[in-house]
Amino acid sequence: MSQWPINDEVSQVFPLYSRANVGEIFPNPISPLNASAGFQHNLEPGWRDAFVACRVWDDDLYEKSGVPTTVLPAFGSYLYINMSLMRLFGVRVPGMSPEAVDLQYFGDMPGIPSYESERRDFDEDPAFEEKAGAWLMDEVLGATGLPEYDKDREAVLEIRRQRPDLTTLTEQELRERITSFDYILRPLFKRHIEASLKCGVGLGGVAQFAEAIGKPELALVLVSGLGDVDSAIPSTVMWKLSRAAQAPAIAALFDEGLAGLVDRLRASDDPAVAEFVAELDQFLEDWDFRGPAEWEIRAKTWGQVPEIALSTIDTMRRVSDDEGPQIKNEARAAEREAASAAIRESIAADPEASGQFEAVLNGSTVWMRGRERARTTAAMAMHEIRLAAIELGSRVAKAGHIEAAEHVFMLFAEELDGFLADPASFAEVLADRERSYLELFEYIPPFVVAGEAPDLSTWERVDSLDVPVLTAGGEIAGVSGCNGTARGRARVLTSPDDPAALEAGDILIAPITDPSWTPLFVAANAVVVNVGAPFSHAAIVSRELGIPCVVSALNATARIPDGALIEVNGTSGTVTVLEDPSS
Repeated sequence: MSQWPINDEVSQVFPLYSRANVGEIFPNPISPLNASAGFQHNLEPGWRDAFVACRVWDDDLYEKSGVPTTVLPAFGSYLYINMSLMRLFGVRVPGMSPEAVDLQYFGDMPGIPSYESERRDFDEDPAFEEKAGAWLMDEVLGATGLPEYDKDREAVLEIRRQRPDLTTLTEQELRERITSFDYILRPLFKRHIEASLKCGVGLGGVAQFAEAIGKPELALVLVSGLGDVDSAIPSTVMWKLSRAAQAPAIAALFDEGLAGLVDRLRASDDPAVAEFVAELDQFLEDWDFRGPAEWEIRAKTWGQVPEIALSTIDTMRRVSDDEGPQIKNEARAAEREAASAAIRESIAADPEASGQFEAVLNGSTVWMRGRERARTTAAMAMHEIRLAAIELGSRVAKAGHIEAAEHVFMLFAEELDGFLADPASFAEVLADRERSYLELFEYIPPFVVAGEAPDLSTWERVDSLDVPVLTAGGEIAGVSGCNGTARGRARVLTSPDDPAALEAGDILIAPITDPSWTPLFVAANAVVVNVGAPFSHAAIVSRELGIPCVVSALNATARIPDGALIEVNGTSGTVTVLEDPSS
């Protein structure tokens, strides 16, 4: 894997790929080191293992065309999911379908080739469907807890506890550490994907029950306010910190601005400030791996740049107490219990249906938590690669062999040994890759690749996107992510790096969201994202924090004027402009 930019081969047997879902967790191009030693290197085999563990096929399926089928390829160094395999999963799991998979991943995105256009004569397989049915009953609906996921978390926490002082390691030891985590990352990603697949099956089952009783709008209510969802935990901790930051001594330091805030906090001898700093340090120790685009090991995290987290806390401290995440979560939990009771009452005379409903509801709850638990655990482990790599890069850059520490991420894993032997000889090629890597951010990757990956030169550029801006009365129709209605000023953000622009009560308009966006949801009245589906991160977290959400709102960040007064109807999946910004 030394071609740059990375362009993997397209399967002619399983030819449909999409940025759906993977675009949330990996919105940017993948760096060479991350592709060859980190995320793609481990998630690809882990995903293959997960499909086999779900009993929908054996390993030999990946060789159907004579060329290995890639589950997670990169085109133009942007990652894609093989949606043909996801649809095949839908074919073989009882109660699922390719159409149900499409809804969960694509929402209402236009231009998606139909399943019938790629249907294969071996897709239906009674033997595998029987095996998948047993998996469904045993492992999805019959789950009562997450013991394996808890063991994984403890294993990674132990790795973090045993982390040596990286500044004392030799360059060779750092190089070896970078590639030393395959043994745990592959199984971590396997379980993450298993939980995601199980979660999708559970959500599909819940939707079917809601549809059957004539109340499809209850589907999302039934999976809201679950509690104990890992991706929402930082928001709760930051909320507590934001309450502490309202104390006069701390607020005064925040009011001076974010620049130099960390130094001012640490220099203060005020007891309230000292207590705040201790709590902040614990938060940063626990969540040091979280940050914008955190799956990319080149990206900066809260632990490396605390100002990113402090900026969000600064925004939160202006939010009133009655808008806290726990209060909203409790309200959503009450709605969920009421919806569950309504369905139980409607099917009480049918013991079989009642039993099925309880199993589906339990499965969706367990695996929603499992999905976020596994995702967070794997992100913790990936951070160990990041820390070792940036330490190595910093040393080599300080010695003058390469232009910047970040250039180490432009290495492929197979080049690490040669780099250690003669780092200066790599300076030019790494600088060239760095320039081309940053140029890739200027392109908009196609949402779908079908049969052939278009050449990078044909991709739309960010600066050439031309869509009509909505005026008063204009509307975008998307997909419901979380029920409810909210009004507020639209705040268009393309990155969570600078949340200062978001004020309490604003409606967050984003291209796509990953866990680092989650704390911003606390200050927002509602969330709207360009792409996504009910299975997406934005929808899951919105349901936990109790705010309306619309996903698959095509080009919302370009069509909705920043500052416009808008209404978000999370139940119908619509966003309406009420007043232009100039009004």
